[in-house]
Amino acid sequence: MGGKLAVFGGKPVRDLFLPYGRQWISKEDKAAVERILDSPYLTTGPAVAGFERKTAACTGAKYAVSFSSGTAALHAACFTAGIREGDEVITSPLTFAASANCILYCGGTPVFVDVDPRTYLITAEHIEAAVTERTKAVIPVDFTGQPADYDAIRKVADKYNLVIIEDAAHALGASYRNEKIGAVSDMTMFSFHPVKPVTTGEGGIITTNDEDWYKKLVQFRTHGITKHAPDYIKERAPWEYEMQFLGFNYRMTDIQAALGESQLDRLDSFTLMREAYADYYNKAFRNIKGVTVPFQEQGGRSSWHLYILKLDKELTDRRKEIFEALVAENIGVNVHYMPVYQHPYYQKHGYDQVCCPTAEKLYQQFLTLPLFPAMGQQDLDDVIEAVRKVLNYYQGGSGS
Repeated sequence: MGGKLAVFGGKPVRDLFLPYGRQWISKEDKAAVERILDSPYLTTGPAVAGFERKTAACTGAKYAVSFSSGTAALHAACFTAGIREGDEVITSPLTFAASANCILYCGGTPVFVDVDPRTYLITAEHIEAAVTERTKAVIPVDFTGQPADYDAIRKVADKYNLVIIEDAAHALGASYRNEKIGAVSDMTMFSFHPVKPVTTGEGGIITTNDEDWYKKLVQFRTHGITKHAPDYIKERAPWEYEMQFLGFNYRMTDIQAALGESQLDRLDSFTLMREAYADYYNKAFRNIKGVTVPFQEQGGRSSWHLYILKLDKELTDRRKEIFEALVAENIGVNVHYMPVYQHPYYQKHGYDQVCCPTAEKLYQQFLTLPLFPAMGQQDLDDVIEAVRKVLNYYQGGSGS
């Protein structure tokens, strides 16, 4: 099947490299950005407010506050939730470092709990077992785009008075029990990096239904400054404003916002395409020896930001070879993610004894395949052909 591997000098399945993710910019997106370039505002103008209103409408939330990145948005959410030195926040180790770094930015302590072996998500049971008198919040991660079990997590959060800050960087377009992700948790973060469901280049947003948190988020992204006279601590002249706490310059530009608002017009179609592509992969790989296709929990609808094959035991030890072989076939595979606490920074700062055995095992088994709306049918078929070709070789027990 498939002939000699490209990594050993054979002909690759593809002539051109296929990345694991890529943005899709339309002529309408370009026109939206050009209109901003011809307008009086390049930043802090009306396009930002328009993008925020549209994101809130798309997610069912009352409010949305945009930021310069998803990381900045998470930082703002932790600050707004009142995370301070001595506070603990429970989160997943199976995520990008920002999900935990945002806790450190506020002086808090990340507490990592293990994940479910089927969904790859943290569970209410694991969260409750880690709660202490210092626990202030929980940051569940909708890894790959699949929502966590928020009914169960809400019960734990309410029991211990915890704030739920949902890291939905992967999950724009997803839903939980027929409710759109974005209005389920106390605060929800979406990322608009180029490989995410929609893009603003770089950018992030927090959605919430709480008006007080909304106001604090807006102020935090602008140095802690307010120009809203009714909120002033003392009477001011018309040209004055007040910096009331130490915030950051985390604002999104109108250029980014215009691109994002245009992209949101295609969110539903993007989500449907990702679902269709994932289903196509599932049918192709479900009966392939040596791999397990993603499990989807009932009650949630994934946005399918990532498609991850889990290698079975006999292939795990050869994952590096499999990875390199697929790249040689011009298939841009990836691996998401090394458990956060295994990064050198965390190892040097008190996390060298942390162990989440399921997350660590899964990290050794994961292989992310290309999945993004701009893919065509031939791209999908190339991925399937390359995976079959490479797995057939390594399952045969051949050496290099």
